[in-house]
Amino acid sequence: MTTTPTPIPSSPAGTTSDYRPLVELDSYTEAQSLVDHLSDHGFPVGQVRIIGTGLHSVEQVTKRVTNGSAALRGAGSGAWFGLLMGLLLGIFLPGAAWLTVLLTAVVLGAVWGAVLGFIAHWSTRGTRDFASVKGLQASRYEVQVAAAELAHARKIAQL
Repeated sequence: MTTTPTPIPSSPAGTTSDYRPLVELDSYTEAQSLVDHLSDHGFPVGQVRIIGTGLHSVEQVTKRVTNGSAALRGAGSGAWFGLLMGLLLGIFLPGAAWLTVLLTAVVLGAVWGAVLGFIAHWSTRGTRDFASVKGLQASRYEVQVAAAELAHARKIAQL
């Protein structure tokens, strides 16, 4: 039984192109490397797409978060905000008064940031005592090319 590929929009204007599978790979790095190889050999990579299948969510835990580390992170963020506010206010002051305003804004920003960071983490009552990065990952990756370019892509990729 043969199936005809479903045309998929390839541009915001709604035009469709017929794509065909070139190869299926185990990792995104391999798919990316193949597309880079095609590009290096002059292939029109605007006619290529990488399709990930078997998507699943991956959350990588990066570190433990305590009330103290949340306060420290908040102090850093607050200091940066204070620096920005101090610079914005300081440009309107004559002489060395801008330096006093700048330092005061940084210190106040750090203090309030620490307080708010501590309270925000403390209020969770330990339900999330870690930091993480979330993302999607596929089980397999299929490199597809426009049907009109399939033979050219196979020749370059030597498949």
